Amino acid sequence: MLSVPLLLKLDPLFPYSLIPLSVPNTTSTIYHSPSLNTITQKKKKKKKKKNLKPKMNTSPPSTNSPQTPSHLPLALQTYMETTLNHARKTSYAVATLPHHTRNKVLLTIAAEIHNQKSMLLNANAKDIAAAKENNLAEALIDRLLLTEKRLTDLAKSVINITHLQDPIGEIIEGKTLQNGLKLLKKRVPLGVVMVIYESRPNVTIDIASLCIKSGNVAILRGGKEAFHSNKAFHKVIAAALANHNVSEHAVHVIAHTDRLLVKHLLKQKQAIDIVIPRGGEALVNMVADQSRIPVIYHDKGLCHLYVAADADIETAIALTLNSKVQRTGVCNAIETLLIHKDFPAIDKVIAALQRENVALRGDKTLTERFSNIDLAQEADWSTEYLDLILSVKLVSSTTEAIDWINTYSSHHTDSIVTTDLALAQQFEAEVDSACVFINASTRFSDGGCFDMGSEVGVSNQKLHVRGPMGIRDLTSYKYIAYGSGHIRT
Repeated sequence: MLSVPLLLKLDPLFPYSLIPLSVPNTTSTIYHSPSLNTITQKKKKKKKKKNLKPKMNTSPPSTNSPQTPSHLPLALQTYMETTLNHARKTSYAVATLPHHTRNKVLLTIAAEIHNQKSMLLNANAKDIAAAKENNLAEALIDRLLLTEKRLTDLAKSVINITHLQDPIGEIIEGKTLQNGLKLLKKRVPLGVVMVIYESRPNVTIDIASLCIKSGNVAILRGGKEAFHSNKAFHKVIAAALANHNVSEHAVHVIAHTDRLLVKHLLKQKQAIDIVIPRGGEALVNMVADQSRIPVIYHDKGLCHLYVAADADIETAIALTLNSKVQRTGVCNAIETLLIHKDFPAIDKVIAALQRENVALRGDKTLTERFSNIDLAQEADWSTEYLDLILSVKLVSSTTEAIDWINTYSSHHTDSIVTTDLALAQQFEAEVDSACVFINASTRFSDGGCFDMGSEVGVSNQKLHVRGPMGIRDLTSYKYIAYGSGHIRT
């Protein structure tokens, strides 16, 4: 990376572009405008009568302090105010932490995961016991479960993040204007990132690590099902931060399971820069409805696999099984299988799935052909099962498959199995999803598989990030101008 003094001396370098990819302007695309209703309501306020004395507020709130709705219980009000004030103040310090310090914190987190395995597994055992007592589905229990191998893999993913290039301070582009003013576009952290997620405790480590690496403060609110596991992981993170004299407020795990607190946190746009819901449709919709903070949606994974007529039979079977059965309770597992009606081994694909105890729900043609397939209802085509259940449909063409995917997909990840390059190119060009694969399992739609170290989640939207979200996606940019007494005339 070129230093600023060097850039100033070497005018011939301008204009230049050190990084080929630019970042969309998030402030002009995803921030909300004030509603007309709010403005109208302000105009309609009646003036107080002169004979009424105004009520005295003995402790007026600062204009910089979080909005604290009066109907939130006092204990939660205080907790929220304290958390957000610490987070905002800490964000300025974390943004300027040296890269080597951020990496040292991450290496200590990885080491502590190894050192504290017993503590972490014991905490997780409490969550698993409660999940079984509450009759949580097996696929969801699997998402909740920590094992020694999963902890080892988690520690490795944290180490992998340290190997990634530091995104902070990158010069995205720069040029000298006609008036001699030197203009730089520089990558900076987002600031305070709040992530709301469900019952996967590893997400606590994943997101905390990515936020530390990218110079952001993290406010994390996991699902109540993983309460003890998340609390244990927070101890690991806090110990690592303290070990390197970094504020404990750089990563805050919400200690309350009260949903009312979440709804009020979503109003705190002056303290939180971005909110990311990572979970099912109900969670994402709740955040979308309640938030006054810019939102990056990590919605459900209603993924499709399309087997074209010319697909290699063994490849089709292998990709179908891997995409569905390897791990069912994750967002990159397929929920719908589309098969061209002329594919010669439909019966083999169906038999392979049923050997893996996958319950199939098919269209009318399939149910007439196979007695052990239930007739799919309209709702099935839009359902993320997260279980050993799969919707199956026969199609007459690749165009029909693409139209179906664009209608029912959640625009997460969709894949085609084919030996025809033209079909692959048509599928890649016309399927409107964040990740489109050719002859590959949908299970590869993952930040770790994309060499991102880990991921905040997989975004279904188009602004300001799409697909697996890594450290670069946790950044924005600022413009910096170097002049020599320049004035505008």
